[in-house]
Amino acid sequence: MNSLVDGIIRLPHIGELLSLFSAVFWAISVILFRIAGDKIHPLVMNLFKNTFSLILLSLTVLLMGGGATGLSPKLIAIFALSGVLGIALSDWLFFTALVRLGAELTAIVDCAYAPFVIGLSFLFLGERMNPVQIAGVALIIMAVILITRKKTDERISRKALLSGVSIGIVSMFLTAGGIVLAKPFLAGVSVAWATLFRMAGGSLAGLVLWAAHPRRRELIRPLRKGSHYKILIPASIFGAYLSVVIWVAGFKYTQASIASALNQLNTIFVFILAAVVLKEKITPLKTIAVALAFVGAILVSVSF
Repeated sequence: MNSLVDGIIRLPHIGELLSLFSAVFWAISVILFRIAGDKIHPLVMNLFKNTFSLILLSLTVLLMGGGATGLSPKLIAIFALSGVLGIALSDWLFFTALVRLGAELTAIVDCAYAPFVIGLSFLFLGERMNPVQIAGVALIIMAVILITRKKTDERISRKALLSGVSIGIVSMFLTAGGIVLAKPFLAGVSVAWATLFRMAGGSLAGLVLWAAHPRRRELIRPLRKGSHYKILIPASIFGAYLSVVIWVAGFKYTQASIASALNQLNTIFVFILAAVVLKEKITPLKTIAVALAFVGAILVSVSF
């Protein structure tokens, strides 16, 4: 198994490919979590997905064999803190924004993710992008904005709009901060182990948040219905296991700025899957946005 992994990571542009696949898997999970969110509180959804994926990650590490090579107590603490920021807090806030704003408005707010990563990488990691890559990032962000534009009769109060947008922006900042925090320490460390400790930190923090909630028993009651697991389990596998593992690997094998721009394509994939699975209408505007995003993904992977 380790030889297979070694062969994969030697592929050209593996970091960019992993970041792209991460966006696909996260998009699948968003569709599923969108369905589950009608019945389950965001805090409980996040708690379940983190706990379930922690079990899967633990099994993965056991199957791969080998110890936590290169992981000192300091690094473990850093990865755990990264998980608290980017998994426990960020995903909880993301699900909260999703409930308050709806999928399309939340997708607009999600555009803040790549610029946050690029800005933080510029400040703390010293990363730079060439003009072609910057143009690619701009096209991706433009595509995401285009594809989430719509005319709707749905009315959201100004208070709900402002709070939802604010919560969503904070979520994106925490996601960006969590991965930029971990990025300098990923070299020489197993992606599976790094992800495991990130998820452990996120799961523990999520458990504390749920335990501190005054209505914790009421919130967790929907989990007693077995029918909910038909959505929660696959959503967690795609969104908190496959997506997160290859998301971290993508950041390990390419620049954070490039990885984040490719991750941003998840919004494009969400709309494509929504059209196929949820039967949402594909418009000319959405088609143009997908084309822009594809060109942007190609440009952002170019290095000189």
